Amino acid sequence: MAKLTKKQEKFIEEYLIDLNATQSAIRAGYSAKTAHQIGKELLKREAVAEVLELRMAEEARRTGFNQERILRELAKIAFVNIGDIVDVNTGGVKDDVLPDELAVIESVKVKKMFSKNGDPIEEREVKMASKMKALELLGKHIGMFSDKFDVSVSSAVVIGGMDELEE
Repeated sequence: MAKLTKKQEKFIEEYLIDLNATQSAIRAGYSAKTAHQIGKELLKREAVAEVLELRMAEEARRTGFNQERILRELAKIAFVNIGDIVDVNTGGVKDDVLPDELAVIESVKVKKMFSKNGDPIEEREVKMASKMKALELLGKHIGMFSDKFDVSVSSAVVIGGMDELEE
């Protein structure tokens, strides 16, 4: 493996924080004017890419974060049936919900108050993680959605006469 400079090592440390090549280059001491280009170039360098790959794999093992686990969590959110988790009559979380199923709940709010005649009233709100966002991320993962379109043209199109091209 090729030897890295101190700036390249610092770039790698910074890149592992937020995966932003431009900001990592700036924080590593490269010029802000050229940071965007330098960040892209550093990521393409074999020595930097090798170290990044090793460090990211170590981090994934240490933290338990990996693609499979993230996809499983997204799938839970995307395909949850709210009726399996929330009792529609009481508005509360069902008693028999498994801890693993609770991962799709973002928050639970219970507001206790009294009616005009003094009877206790409970207002409940169970906020679920966004199904739409989870479905979108899963769809992007399998290539269903693309923000890029291929608009290449295989033949020239001439509009107007030849004299317009010569002007």
